[in-house]
Amino acid sequence: MEKTRFIDTHAHLDGEEFNEDRAAVVERAQQARLAAIFLPAIDLASSRRILDVCQQYPGFAYPMVGLHPEEVRADYRNVLAELYTLLSTLPSSRRPIAIGEVGLDYYWSREFEKEQLAAFETQVEWSVETRLPLMIHCRKAQNEMVHLLKHYERELPGGVFHCFTGNEKEAAELLQFDRFVLGVGGVLTFKKSHLPEVLPAAVPLDRIVLETDSPYMAPVPMRGQRNEPAYVAYVLQKMAESYGISTDELARQTNKNVKRVFGIEI
Repeated sequence: MEKTRFIDTHAHLDGEEFNEDRAAVVERAQQARLAAIFLPAIDLASSRRILDVCQQYPGFAYPMVGLHPEEVRADYRNVLAELYTLLSTLPSSRRPIAIGEVGLDYYWSREFEKEQLAAFETQVEWSVETRLPLMIHCRKAQNEMVHLLKHYERELPGGVFHCFTGNEKEAAELLQFDRFVLGVGGVLTFKKSHLPEVLPAAVPLDRIVLETDSPYMAPVPMRGQRNEPAYVAYVLQKMAESYGISTDELARQTNKNVKRVFGIEI
């Protein structure tokens, strides 16, 4: 019987979508054999909320601190200053496991293009300084992101390229950063997704982790509903089928990958 537990490396469990039933969501996740949930921040307020949520579920929910590119505005320097103060004054018992969710997003607008780049670079420097890995969001900006990261490649401790949905060429470009892994979620299960073919062809098993991005992008058969960490089991199942291995083997390998990147062992 397959019993290996697994990890959702990306769930916005602090979001208002879970305010009414967060405890039940956590319980369902544990019943679905999750061993841990990692919570990325998007701004100062969410960083604080996440730290509070994680205190309620010690040893199960793990916090990140960061400024998401879509939240970057003209006042980003002030926000980053407050985030850095928060980051540097937390006791070791509340230390975040990563700097995130950070990156670049030019999908909707390039209005704050320069500000996004500057904010991202600052937080990349935090990763180098603190030795905390990065949780990177990138949409319609891979060239710019790769160019920036190359300047820090030797110094970076590693991280996750969250929500990978690309092709073999894009995978290869990201995997050149050898301390990073690709985060794959519900898109893998979508009918028109090319990921079931791309992943086994382009992504070694030791370079991938599981995620949901809850409450967004629920996997089939839950597509269209609010996503939640328990549904990462559907991602695990589809990914195992794609690689032609058992879910137990995939869970063990992705857990090893999590330990290597985040230093967390379940």
